[in-house]
Amino acid sequence: MNSMFNKDLWKEILESITSNGFRTIITAFGVFWGIFILILLLSASQGFQNGVNKKFEGISTNSIFVWAQGVSKEYKGLPKNRKYSFKLEDAEAIKRNIKGLDIVSPRNRLGGWGASNVIVHKLNTGSFSVEADFPEILLQKSLKIEQGRFINQKDIDDKRKIAIIGWAIVEELYDKEDRDKVIGSNIKIQGVNFKVVGVYKDESMRGKKSIDAQKNIHIPFTTFSQVFNKADRVRYFFITANKNQSISEIKEDIFALLRKRHKIHPKDDRAIGHSDLNKFFSKFSMLFLTLKIVSYFVGILILASGIIGVSNIMLIVIKERTKEIGVRRALGATPGNIRKQILLESLFLTIVSGMAGVAFAAFVSFLVNYFLDNQTGEEGLLVNPSVDILTIAIALVILIICGLLAGLIPAQTALKIKPIEALRTE
Repeated sequence: MNSMFNKDLWKEILESITSNGFRTIITAFGVFWGIFILILLLSASQGFQNGVNKKFEGISTNSIFVWAQGVSKEYKGLPKNRKYSFKLEDAEAIKRNIKGLDIVSPRNRLGGWGASNVIVHKLNTGSFSVEADFPEILLQKSLKIEQGRFINQKDIDDKRKIAIIGWAIVEELYDKEDRDKVIGSNIKIQGVNFKVVGVYKDESMRGKKSIDAQKNIHIPFTTFSQVFNKADRVRYFFITANKNQSISEIKEDIFALLRKRHKIHPKDDRAIGHSDLNKFFSKFSMLFLTLKIVSYFVGILILASGIIGVSNIMLIVIKERTKEIGVRRALGATPGNIRKQILLESLFLTIVSGMAGVAFAAFVSFLVNYFLDNQTGEEGLLVNPSVDILTIAIALVILIICGLLAGLIPAQTALKIKPIEALRTE
């Protein structure tokens, strides 16, 4: 009787639990349902997190876009409402003076935001966007090169007239018999010949939702500046911080540097436009954390009602076994023996019903995943809802604690039974 793994002890526990099977099942269902809801909620919240992360896949989320806007304040004799442009030298100044940055990509675009340009290949024409880039942009955007290559440093240094086009441009601008000869072919951008050296597929969130993302043409930044007479002007910067630094924490330093370089009033917040991807993504991170907290809160509340049910049933069982407990005490059973049996009965019932709930929740998650995997069309916000081993371990710890709590009051009640009074009980 002194060992937790005593065969006779566990035989008694099983006989006690199975003596009234229907009552045991009803009691266990509360624990089963509570842990089932807990695991299912955590699985769904993880699936939602996976879905959002999938939407952001292919773009550096610890990044900002920065562009020049009209100056709204007079400063150092310069009028308000004046126009200015970022310069290529600004990129070097940002890299040199701002610590914690990983990539600073100057970018240009032919025409205004969203503007299309007439592109010619042989006798075919189409309207597409033209963007000027450095090779580093490939580390910030999910552009998968399907044929040929992307821009390299030699293209930048030699100002080569080369172009990388989206696969949708190939389908629209090239005849079927020419689609296997895209690499090495020529296209005309505003009457200037460019040699196609690569075909890409945009695998970012925008690329999956909009065919327009597959209709961009990327050319070397220096070539763009020379051919289209843009000198050293920059339309906007795509800036990414390293993994140990939040871009949101240092973006004001970037703005202050740019204001100083372009003689903008230090408090002119309208002169520099920006879009903070990290701040936007961080809101989702807080939402994920909130969902997990709510999942644990709701699941544990439901589980608590089941544990109360187990505790009540254990009290009833003890009342029914009052005489038996009295006999055992009279024969020399110690309070520790009685307490251990009651706690083990409660713990066993809680863990078995709880792990059955975990298994059923895993089965439901499997069915949901199977349904999602067989869906056609665009992915939704729920992707691979599941829980990891750590979550299962946490659930097991919760069950052990709840099982012990459920048996604690009944065990203490059993210890209060005096042998003589118990033997008189009919």
